[in-house]
Amino acid sequence: MSQDVVVTRTFNAPRELVYEAWTKPEHFSVWFGTDAVDVPLDTLSLDVRVGGAWNAVMQLPDGNQIHWVGEYTEVDPPERLSFTMTDDPANPSDVPIVVVFAEVPGGTEMTLTQLRGDFTQEQVEATIMGYNGFFDAMEKLLAAQD
Repeated sequence: MSQDVVVTRTFNAPRELVYEAWTKPEHFSVWFGTDAVDVPLDTLSLDVRVGGAWNAVMQLPDGNQIHWVGEYTEVDPPERLSFTMTDDPANPSDVPIVVVFAEVPGGTEMTLTQLRGDFTQEQVEATIMGYNGFFDAMEKLLAAQD
């Protein structure tokens, strides 16, 4: 069993653009919700600096909402971004999620690493599936930027 949740994706886009998908609200709101979930731009705030907060509200198809909050712990454009994330704003997370952006022939390899914590194997698999849904939407966003 893996200790961490790791998702790697290669995009046919420059590293700076992939990094901006994480740090510009108008891009983040498109892919963070996937194609099935809305993240209205007016519910999103990204204060991309060490110690800066971020928050987003996902509007689910069934009418429910998920409130995401976190804090940036490392900001090193366009190579690395680290932040915390929780859908339980009353209990902030202190475990960072690290995203590394590496230039590769033809684009950018992005690797997201999240500590497994007390996740069951089923939760790890669901988390990976969720991230892949996000990154499928990010791929469409990046392709439209060309």
